[in-house]
Amino acid sequence: MSWLIVLLVFLLASFRSNNNVKKYMKVSVIVPAYNEEETVATVVKVIKSVSYVDEVIVVNDGSSDNTVEEAKKAGAIVFSHSKNKGKGEALKTGYLKSNSDIVAFIDADIHNLTPKKVDAIIKPILEGKTDITKTKFARESGRVTELTAKPLLNFFFPEISFEQPLSGQFAAKREVLEKINFEPDYGVDVGIVLDADVQGISIKEVDIGEIEHDMSPLADLHLMANEVVRTIIDRANKYGRVVMIDDIGYLIRMAIVGLSLVILGLFTLFFVRFIPMEVGVLIIVFGMAIAVYYLIKVVSKSVDMYKKMPRHNLIKSFIKIHFPVLISAVILLLMLSTFLGAAHIENGAISIEPNSRNLILFSDDTNNTISVRGPYTVDSALENESNLLRMPADALQTLGISYGDTITINSVHYNVNETKNGELDLLRLPIDVKNHLEVNDGDILQNSRLNQVFDGTVVSHNVSSTNNTTLFDTFIISDRYNNGSRLEVSVDNVSMGSIGGIFENNSSYNIAVNGQVIESIEYINNSFENDTIEFDFEGHDYRINIVSNNITTIHHFVNSQEGNFFDFRTY
Repeated sequence: MSWLIVLLVFLLASFRSNNNVKKYMKVSVIVPAYNEEETVATVVKVIKSVSYVDEVIVVNDGSSDNTVEEAKKAGAIVFSHSKNKGKGEALKTGYLKSNSDIVAFIDADIHNLTPKKVDAIIKPILEGKTDITKTKFARESGRVTELTAKPLLNFFFPEISFEQPLSGQFAAKREVLEKINFEPDYGVDVGIVLDADVQGISIKEVDIGEIEHDMSPLADLHLMANEVVRTIIDRANKYGRVVMIDDIGYLIRMAIVGLSLVILGLFTLFFVRFIPMEVGVLIIVFGMAIAVYYLIKVVSKSVDMYKKMPRHNLIKSFIKIHFPVLISAVILLLMLSTFLGAAHIENGAISIEPNSRNLILFSDDTNNTISVRGPYTVDSALENESNLLRMPADALQTLGISYGDTITINSVHYNVNETKNGELDLLRLPIDVKNHLEVNDGDILQNSRLNQVFDGTVVSHNVSSTNNTTLFDTFIISDRYNNGSRLEVSVDNVSMGSIGGIFENNSSYNIAVNGQVIESIEYINNSFENDTIEFDFEGHDYRINIVSNNITTIHHFVNSQEGNFFDFRTY
């Protein structure tokens, strides 16, 4: 019986010993945060509710809001950067400050994070199924992934087939992270995937379902795309993937150089006046010679490679390799077709006169816009319209005026009217107006020239109408933008709109009601005495608030010697 007792003791000791062999794995979760005061506390609390998470570290990446306070209230350890250094630097800081066997990285702006999602990220590593987990999830964004990351990865690293290589949430063993090079910016996610792939480190893509987080603005997406592309290209160079396509790549690059020279020559020939025509023609001929020579070499080399290499997926690879030169060729063909479309044959002479439109990145109103405007062709006024200016809507937006406004040119008043159907970019002007503005029928006015052409003209502008009152402001158009003020106007506490213009220093300005001057205000030392101008007249309360002195505009308000800069007309 004693031997049975000894055996039981031995088995019990062995069982306890085996339990001790399984090492306890400490888990840290790093939360990079930049101005995430609205969500960071919730994210921290959800992570801390997972039983095996030992610490939550929030890395405040130069936030200017209450991110730090909210994170601390939620129970996180907080480390701060003095300025915004980028997501990669935030992750690296958190990783270096942690002291754990497994490190997870979860964004601070996730609105619907749950313990189940956190568990899906970390549990596969705890269970020994993989060294790194990266997530995939349903979301509305992913433009950088689809438009930049996936095409480049498929070209340089075709063995990587993750649905979302830029997932943002991932976890890894600490011993694995020591082998990874952390990129300082948005390239950190794809950099970890590529380093792990090349080094043979196991990666598992886990599905965490749908997540909701803030959509990145276009500017951030542009920056993210640049950094992701840079990281992939750097890794492709580092790991020799570029060399794999270098034989034919060099020939393609030289063919692109030739096509680009042809495009450059065409631009200098048609658009760059200070370069002689002969130089443009020489560039075109030289570029064409290079392009033809290397395109022939590309075709010859491609055919040779096609014959010698295995045919599996070769066509697909060839299309990808030749894609840049195909794009350059398409651009050149489009450019040539544009020029040919602008060709005119008259009296045996062929003339090519391409007129490009103007890309407007912003305007002088409060809502910055991106639009394409002009050019505008000057033409004569229609019969019996000697008192009308017919102008395209784009031109009005550039000048900051509206249909129904009155423009005074050489002491004569003209009403602004819309163009006729089919005359989208036609500027119809009476003969006296054309003579004063020094333009002629058939002149092509680029959008950027409009304020120069109408420089010095006086505009009575219909701002808005409400409660039986119409507000007009009168200003002089300038040929250049300057700093001005923005005013908010209301009558009887009902807003009449927002008006921008420039006040001249040491000048007085009249405010009228139905043409009668009611108030005269002084603009002294680049400011008014008060930021609010208020007066009562015939039972109505008029209020003008100066809300900003830092806008750009071409409108100069008329001073008291020139007229009334504001006129409230009641009816």
